[in-house]
Amino acid sequence: MTGSPRPPLSRRTLIGTGLGAAVLAATGTGTAQATPGPSAASAARRAQAFLAAAMDAYPDHGAIRLTQSYTDQAGLFSTAFTYDNALAILAHLACPEGESRAVALGDALLYAQAHDPAHDDGRLRQAYNVGPYTFYDGSPQPDGFVRADGTVNVGTQFGFTGTAVGDMAWAGIALAALAGRTGGRRFLTGAVRIGEWIERVGRTDEPLGGYKFGVDGADKKLPFTSTEHNTDLVGLFGRLARLTGDKVWRERRARARAFVERMWEPSGGFFYTGTNDGVTVNRSPIPEDTQTWTQLALASRAHARSLDWAAAELAVLDTADRPNSTVPSGQSYEGVTFSSASLLANEGAPIADGQSRPDRNGVWFEGTAHLALALRHRGHPGDEKRARRLLGSIERAQDLLGDAQTVGGTALPARSGVVSASSPLDTGFGFGYYPYRHTGATAWYLLATTRANPLRG
Repeated sequence: MTGSPRPPLSRRTLIGTGLGAAVLAATGTGTAQATPGPSAASAARRAQAFLAAAMDAYPDHGAIRLTQSYTDQAGLFSTAFTYDNALAILAHLACPEGESRAVALGDALLYAQAHDPAHDDGRLRQAYNVGPYTFYDGSPQPDGFVRADGTVNVGTQFGFTGTAVGDMAWAGIALAALAGRTGGRRFLTGAVRIGEWIERVGRTDEPLGGYKFGVDGADKKLPFTSTEHNTDLVGLFGRLARLTGDKVWRERRARARAFVERMWEPSGGFFYTGTNDGVTVNRSPIPEDTQTWTQLALASRAHARSLDWAAAELAVLDTADRPNSTVPSGQSYEGVTFSSASLLANEGAPIADGQSRPDRNGVWFEGTAHLALALRHRGHPGDEKRARRLLGSIERAQDLLGDAQTVGGTALPARSGVVSASSPLDTGFGFGYYPYRHTGATAWYLLATTRANPLRG
């Protein structure tokens, strides 16, 4: 992957106000030859080591910090997505001796709530900068997460300034989990503030109901309603109902769940992605996470077939002889891709201007971990065997892909961190995933290997 692409973006970048030009470095997929698979315990320890390194990458910029989302080679500099940091909190809580790091990240999210440069209403932005860098146009960015005036360093350079309901829900889930684990009242207060912001900004009385997408960087409400986001809210509102004892959260949870269930397609056994206008269901593309997160959040027998749909209809096997594959010779990886559209991507054209061309069989490792965890929780005959096979593929990827990548200019611990994708893949939603080690993918692997369900209310 060479050239001058924009950075690999999260689907949540849709809420930004614009993107700067970027120059993407080489993939660093590595040339290691296949070796016997690592033990699960060793792989989990190395995944934890990656999360620690990404969190500690800028020691000269204060103790209040978040975790950098991608390695430096991804071209996003020190960007820390709120979603990824919420996952990091949950992964730390799921692992031995991880509580202190989870608490530190939770306190950083609370600091962001209290020290936003423009808002004091409980919101968090899509992303923040956590360390210094020089932007592509040569302009220096000297600050860490906390600027000299005490405000947080919002990710303006790529337009990561909006606030999505899904990102907020995950942050709320993480804070609520910290409240439940530590008894810290501040974490529950922060989670409740997030829930109230979502209720004020997201609630809609449109025919399909539910909670809408959020706001862009100009604080303009966005018209979409996402199945994924409302699934997240089932998890968040369920936790808040349990922790606060306030029945209002049960009503809000039921509202979010009702929207999710309206997205069910019984003839095919899957969930649609949502709606653009609150009236008409979007029928394409069909994403992976609306199949797996729904099982984790709803635990519904009536909808359990969604996992079989994802496992069958989004299955991919990436090998070196695939068009545009960056998998080294002699290696192969199995799992699932991002959406039904990923399987139909135009392999002769770049994912976006200046970006790499996609591999239709690129494995999305974050989604593969979603599926493994959901199978483990469903517990049908054969589900555990299928989950272990998927986890084995992720562990081989951690072992062999993403060699020589750095965070904050510092080399990572050996064979630590899971790349987003085995090869460049087109999500079908206007952005791609690439073979860069990623906080979110690594955190989901840890949640799956420890059987920790973050969406259980």
